[in-house]
Amino acid sequence: MSISTARAQLTADAQDWKYEMRREMQEILPGLWLGPFQSAKNLDILRARAITHIVCIRDAGEKHIVRPFFPHEFTYYEIEVSDSPMQNLIPYFPDAKRFIEAAFAHNGRVFVHCNGGISRAPAFVVAYVMESQKWDYTTAFSYVQNKRFCMNPIEHFKLQLKEYEPIYNARENIASLNYTPEQTLMQGVRRRPLPDEDDDDTDMVP
Repeated sequence: MSISTARAQLTADAQDWKYEMRREMQEILPGLWLGPFQSAKNLDILRARAITHIVCIRDAGEKHIVRPFFPHEFTYYEIEVSDSPMQNLIPYFPDAKRFIEAAFAHNGRVFVHCNGGISRAPAFVVAYVMESQKWDYTTAFSYVQNKRFCMNPIEHFKLQLKEYEPIYNARENIASLNYTPEQTLMQGVRRRPLPDEDDDDTDMVP
């Protein structure tokens, strides 16, 4: 989807939002849904949306409540992170993206949720949308927010999403050059002269 197409949808999506929809799940991209844990407990809703994979995001204190409810029905990926300024989400973004893309590769449909579907899960979905659609942070954030208008990641997560943009761009640029990590490192290392490579030697006259 192009950036211009995404922006054209923003106003219409925002106008259609109703307050009670915060308790429901919304489709962000084709096959990618975002919402609260409440939806993850409703088997009828999950089946109606043809969900096959679920990303369950919770912290250690929530794991006995926010957990896979139907492990025999769906493929789960659990991420244990807190909704705290001390929490760094960036290391978890790549694996979450791989899980989502693996599901899509098998014609799956993915539901991403945290407890309320307000902060952590939206942050992961914004990161995925940024990278998969090659959008900048502002476009991706606005697009996801206008699909799920109640989302509001904490400020620390917003800053991390802004930081993530150049990180994944650099990773993609390296991949496009087919550099190995060792080759990439060597590109930035300038050869230093050996101890016996002294300028005086070159100036000596027989």
